[in-house]
Amino acid sequence: MKTVGFFGGKFLPLHQGHVLAIIEASSTVDELYIILSRSEERDRITCEKTHFPYITGRVRLRWLHQLTKDMENVHVLSIEDDGGEDEYDWELGAKKIKQAIGKPITHVFSSEKDYDLIFQQLYKNSTHVLIDPDRIMMPVSATKIRTEGVYANWDFIPKVVQPFFVKKIVIIGTESCGKSTLTRNLATIYNTTFVEEYGRTLCEEIGGCDEIILEEDFPLIAYGHKMKEHQAQSAANKVMFIDTEATVTQFYSELYLDRQQNVIDEIAKTQQYDLCLYLEPDVKWVNDGLRVHGEPAIRSENDQRLKELLKQNGTPYQIITGTYQEKMKKAMNAVNRLLGFSPLE
Repeated sequence: MKTVGFFGGKFLPLHQGHVLAIIEASSTVDELYIILSRSEERDRITCEKTHFPYITGRVRLRWLHQLTKDMENVHVLSIEDDGGEDEYDWELGAKKIKQAIGKPITHVFSSEKDYDLIFQQLYKNSTHVLIDPDRIMMPVSATKIRTEGVYANWDFIPKVVQPFFVKKIVIIGTESCGKSTLTRNLATIYNTTFVEEYGRTLCEEIGGCDEIILEEDFPLIAYGHKMKEHQAQSAANKVMFIDTEATVTQFYSELYLDRQQNVIDEIAKTQQYDLCLYLEPDVKWVNDGLRVHGEPAIRSENDQRLKELLKQNGTPYQIITGTYQEKMKKAMNAVNRLLGFSPLE
């Protein structure tokens, strides 16, 4: 007879304690079912208690599938109920779990000693197996993460989960305002990933921008940049830094071709960043071979036009002024506030 077990939870969020339990359980039975128990009302209330961001059931289900995709004997199921806060019906929950699995359950896994009595009553023919109940191997719990915050427990957040919590900081501005250097420097300081301006990469590949860039290049720039963001987010350490975004791409489409492109506007209106830092063009203009708008009057005109486009797209931003050193300090203070870290003196 095959042994069949299940390990359930809200996974709000999924953490390394869950990972340990899933791996141990999967090596104990022939078939293991991971049960995501979810109720939007109850889960929202749980998160609101500690001002933790609500995570949809779809996102949590995806995490579990990503985590177990190479575990051939593990199956992930989602079971929804309409219970409110502290109203979980254990008997109804057990009935739904048994129906969903559709096989005799020989093992029930958890990390909670307090579940022993209820599991004996609901799963009479099953063995309750405790995994790391004293949190010795993995000193973490979802409650601890929701209370203390994700960043205080970052090492206990699985790699498949971390990108969800990465703060995305975009740095924008017109030509020669210091954004590319600032983006790289911030990523180095915070020991994380960054995204280069993909439009510059394309211009370098074609040998320039002015007079030779084509209309069809700009959607490619916008889409290519988003793919670079996705890749960087997957490897980021709590935060990531991005050099420009779709509104800036639209700005350059206007500047070089005198044409707005609807597809770029749509990208700009749907993109989401946690912080947008706008660098004023108040440092000396430097000709790097690709820049062509160095006259003070044109720099000012371009600066105002970019701000108008950002307003049209509903993009909030924080203005950063001063020398390169001053901009660095102001940017770091803005990042630290976002992450809940102490400001610089």
